Amino acid sequence: MNYSKINTIAGWLCFCIAALTYVLTLDQSVSFWDCGEFIASAFRMQVVHQPGAPIVSMVQRLFSTLALGDKTLVAYFMNLSSALASAGTILFLFWTITALAKKTTVKKGEEISTSKTISIIGAGLVGALAYAFSDSFWFSAVEAEVYAMSSLCTAIVFWGILKWESQADEPKADRWLLFVAYIMGLSIGVHLLNLLAIPALIFVYYFKKYPNPNWKSILKVFLISIVALAIVQFGIIQYLISFAASFDYFFVNTLGLGFGSGILFFAVLVIGAILYGLLFSIRKNKKALNMLMLFTTLLIFGYSSFAILIIRAHAKPNLNNTNPENAFNFLSYVNRSQYGDRPLLYGENYNSEKIDVKETGQLYRKGKDKYESAGTKSEYIFADKTLAPRMYSDKAEHINFYKNYMGFDDAHKPTLSDNLSYMFSFQTGQMYMRYFMWNFVGRQDNEDGQLGGRNGAWLSGVKPIDAIRLGNQTNLPPSITENKAYNRFFFLPLIIGLIGAIWHFKRNQKDAGIIGLLFIFTGVAIVIYLNSVPIEPRERDYAYVGSFYAFAIWIGLGVFGLKDWVFQKLSPTKASIFASLIAIVSVPALMASQGWDDHDRSESHVAHDMAVNYLKSCAPNAILFTYGDNDTYPVWYAQEVENIRPDVRVVNLSLFTADWYIDGMKRKQNESAPLPLTIKPEQYVAGTRDVMYYQDYKIAQSVELKDILDVLLSDNDEDKATMSDGSKYNILPTKNLKLTVNPKQVLDTGTVPLEDAGKIAGAMEWTYAGNYVSKGTLALFDILTHNNWERPIYFTSAMPTDQYIGLDKYLYTEGLNKRLLPLKPDSVEADRIELINPKPMFNNLMRVYSYGNIKKANHLDRQSADDVTYVSNMFSGLLTKLIDEGKIGQGKELVDKYFQVIPNKFYTVRQVMSTFYVTESLYRLNDLNRANAMINKSADHINKELTYLADVSESKNQLASEQNVRIYLTYLAQMVRLTETFKQKELSKKLENEYNNFIIRFTPFASS
Repeated sequence: MNYSKINTIAGWLCFCIAALTYVLTLDQSVSFWDCGEFIASAFRMQVVHQPGAPIVSMVQRLFSTLALGDKTLVAYFMNLSSALASAGTILFLFWTITALAKKTTVKKGEEISTSKTISIIGAGLVGALAYAFSDSFWFSAVEAEVYAMSSLCTAIVFWGILKWESQADEPKADRWLLFVAYIMGLSIGVHLLNLLAIPALIFVYYFKKYPNPNWKSILKVFLISIVALAIVQFGIIQYLISFAASFDYFFVNTLGLGFGSGILFFAVLVIGAILYGLLFSIRKNKKALNMLMLFTTLLIFGYSSFAILIIRAHAKPNLNNTNPENAFNFLSYVNRSQYGDRPLLYGENYNSEKIDVKETGQLYRKGKDKYESAGTKSEYIFADKTLAPRMYSDKAEHINFYKNYMGFDDAHKPTLSDNLSYMFSFQTGQMYMRYFMWNFVGRQDNEDGQLGGRNGAWLSGVKPIDAIRLGNQTNLPPSITENKAYNRFFFLPLIIGLIGAIWHFKRNQKDAGIIGLLFIFTGVAIVIYLNSVPIEPRERDYAYVGSFYAFAIWIGLGVFGLKDWVFQKLSPTKASIFASLIAIVSVPALMASQGWDDHDRSESHVAHDMAVNYLKSCAPNAILFTYGDNDTYPVWYAQEVENIRPDVRVVNLSLFTADWYIDGMKRKQNESAPLPLTIKPEQYVAGTRDVMYYQDYKIAQSVELKDILDVLLSDNDEDKATMSDGSKYNILPTKNLKLTVNPKQVLDTGTVPLEDAGKIAGAMEWTYAGNYVSKGTLALFDILTHNNWERPIYFTSAMPTDQYIGLDKYLYTEGLNKRLLPLKPDSVEADRIELINPKPMFNNLMRVYSYGNIKKANHLDRQSADDVTYVSNMFSGLLTKLIDEGKIGQGKELVDKYFQVIPNKFYTVRQVMSTFYVTESLYRLNDLNRANAMINKSADHINKELTYLADVSESKNQLASEQNVRIYLTYLAQMVRLTETFKQKELSKKLENEYNNFIIRFTPFASS
């Protein structure tokens, strides 16, 4: 069998191994984060969040047809599209590695020997499968996200340019360049990360055409590649749309023609210019120009996939982010305007003084007959700026982080040196290198490690080395050893990858440099360009998989390094076999065995069940306010795909500030009637009432919400405040609000049952929690004013408490949601963290809710682990309430349900905290056996955790994980008191001795 056939068969073998792995570990339904939005949008061809992924939606929609009408299988088959795209990535990575290996080791025209064939195929297998089993790539491969298809596009593009390189001297070789251009154009409709391969592609072309370059020409080509990347990123993707919008503005507002006429004219101009360029290049035989024009044409042709978003926006789907139906909305969409700007090369620090505001441009919106002003773009003028501003966010939580991380006092002004230090240590070190080490060295746990400390750290499994970084590793605790993400690679993938990189640079500097360029541009360069703020909603390792892809190439080439440097004394064939086998066992086999359990989602369906629970918690025709991704996107999926509770109107408060979102809320969606909104479009369009600040008018009594709404919506200058520039804006004159309650109305609508009629408040009075009213809050005020208790109102418990706008004392927990109820505040309940409505909550927990198999599922990602704690807290809170009310029978039923649902193991410190209150209730129910068993289990867990932290503290001579130490000691002390209170003297004495021993060990490190 010749090399070509072996190469083809081995490549497809890699595809099959990867595909089988991903199918076996595939999430069976919707996952957390963006997956719910992508699935819902693809299923009904709707518009996802900026900057869009139309190709992904189209492919996922195609895969959804495999469900054959069974809506419960739609998510599975969309997840399958990611699995197969990821397997395709492994296929093309294999062929990329073998192409590079062959080019480096086999001379042109030379027959490939058996030993070289083994080494080349071995390198492909090792590198491709290493990437297949890498942590970040595997995570995205088993869910319906964009990153699987994005990786496939990158893999095809890079393989395509190598294919061109191998055939460059043949007459029709340039067709591969056009193929690359088209795939890159399509990739824009997947994810923009693919564009970062452009510099590497240009260098492949350059080195092929100019085999003897000098450093000056290399630098020139590097600059050209940056310019080419900028032209595609900004010129084609953004300015093409910007020019189209400007043309449309001129044709509509100046010439009086219809909307879209300017876009049509501009399209004709662009097509005409491209055709002229192509004809001119052919007539004048200008091959380079012809190739450039064809390249641009195919890029734009691929980019045209975004047209589907404009088409679907006109259909007014339920999910219609930014409503990109016209030129200016579409421009805002592709520009990712909702995410704001971040300084890159020159800008402000977090404490730079704002001295003025300057206008930087106009914003436009589509009016009735022409485009209208939607305000101005503006930016602050600062008293001082710096080069490379990395610490720029002036949000309070970010400022605190910057100061704590860098050790700054309040008066310190960060310098260029400070910013660079922060960039290297935190942005690059903590937020890139940590992810890199997760993938190729090992991982400690799945806790969020963005803030530093010991959570979410990389860990190799080589205890002496880990001890240098993390302290004494002799007594690793359950939070590490029993965590599914406890993966130890013993540095082997990293070492073999470095061997491969060194071997590659020694044998072929040009190709190694190209891989290095790809590695840097898809890794560190993203860190620099994104200039991310700290405290992101989740870990962002998925953004750097292109960098890990490049390193996997070197892992594969490490086979040659092992062969040449470790097994050089053996015969070439034996050396090739041993090097390949050693590398396969040391890297992909090890990574697969360590990573399987934390990537296996086949038995977990937490996101699906939680989403269904959110909806089923609601009374008929309810309004459910959500806020974050994980309490919104899976819920969208449940409604839009599985048609669960289509009568409930889901309102995402973080989107409610946008006029296009309010427009959607005023329309019927599914089986949900329009929201009771009286606000008129001209009162909330973009640029109008975006923010209305609070000004204290010294109004002592509470003001009716309807009157406040009238003031906020008033066009009367007397109801507005005058700004320094003479402009007038609506303001909030008081924070003391009230909503008068009609008891008959409340009873007639079933908001409050008849037996609780005496608890109905005459008026709901509260203090608004905030210093300004956003457009979304204005719309919320409108709903509260005009709903008349006809539709039940719920807020999810997962949102930040400031989103409750101060209504906390009227929000009663009924499970995952809090219901707004006009009841008199109970002085007995005043000290409770949350108010509980026990009857519906008991029904939800006992009969309505499903729990995602959290007790037995192998896969517990960070969000799922948090949900275990959240579910435990729900049981705990209701159990306490039932016992307080003397409902002992119901309490015992709830306890039995608790033990059926909650895992036997502790996963986080948060579970220990939750379990304590369940234990207290068990004692109150006189269930001593289960209470003592739970105390012993908790104490054992705490003992192991504190032993580890004491070991680390002693080895580092400073207190390790101070917060966890304090929490564990606090709860251990409370367990001592609890067991003593309930006459468990022997157990109490044992716990007290453990507590005292730990106090002795930690006292030397306690802060004064």
